[in-house]
Parts: sequence; structure tokens; C-alpha cells
Amino acid sequence: AEDCSPSRLARQVGSEVAKWIRVNRRPRKRKRGKREVAFEKLSPDQIVLLLEWLLEQKTLSPQTLHCLQQTYHLPEQDAEVRHRWCELVIKHKYTKAYNQVERFLLEDQAMGIYLYGELMVSEDARLQQLAHRCFELVKEHMDRASAQVVTEMLF
Repeated sequence: AEDCSPSRLARQVGSEVAKWIRVNRRPRKRKRGKREVAFEKLSPDQIVLLLEWLLEQKTLSPQTLHCLQQTYHLPEQDAEVRHRWCELVIKHKYTKAYNQVERFLLEDQAMGIYLYGELMVSEDARLQQLAHRCFELVKEHMDRASAQVVTEMLF
């Protein structure tokens, strides 16, 4: 039981965050013989925490985001994890994963409401178009209050 204590699990996530920050700071050129960083297996709750902490970083490179996605199989995770992943994608304008934001908005409408606001404040025309396109596709299936909130964000 001690091995799974909340403080130990949080410390483990903190250690992983530190690794990701180091990976993000690495020079872009690969060096021969350089060993890859070994990342720990994390539970979905730990991945959410990891992504929350990484959201606090000013910048993450596309290479880091790609590696993060591959390491934790983020598109296949639960809605909580995918929501945080979408926030990272939007914040860092990781264009290769815009389709995952679109999928989230179409499939997880209740959790996606907050993301519409993030898309609109991103000041990125592609992300704003994505928000409008997704809303047009799902607005008829949303409850009236949620649809009204998103309408106010978009228009």
C-alpha cells in the first residue's frame, strides 16, 4: 500500500516531468551513441498530472510533443488525458495533432466546451476555423445551455 501512496505517485510524476523538460531543452541534432531517455509507465491519473505540469511550460518543441504522444499513446487514452493533451496541442500550436483536437470536440462534446475558448483565444486562424467547423457539426446534438456558451465564445 505504501508503494502506491499519493505522495509517491506525485513524486514519480515530478521525476517524469523533469525528464521531459530535459528532453525539450536538448539540442535538435541527434548525436551518435546518445541513449534515449527511459520514461516510466504511468497511470491515467498520473498522465493527467504530468500533462498539467507540462502545460505550465512556456514552450515545448514539436519533437517533444511528438515523443510525448508516442510514449503515452495519448490519442488512445481516456477523455481526461485526451483533454489535457488537446490543451497542450492548442497552446503549442502542434499542427500535426490538430486532427486529435477535432476528434475530441466531435466525440467528447461535454468536456470539449472549455476547449472552444482555448481555440478562440489562441489567435491561430486554423484553430479558430477548426472550432467553428466542429461546432457546426455538433451544435444540434448539444444541450441548449452548452450550445449557448459555445456560441458566445465563437461569435
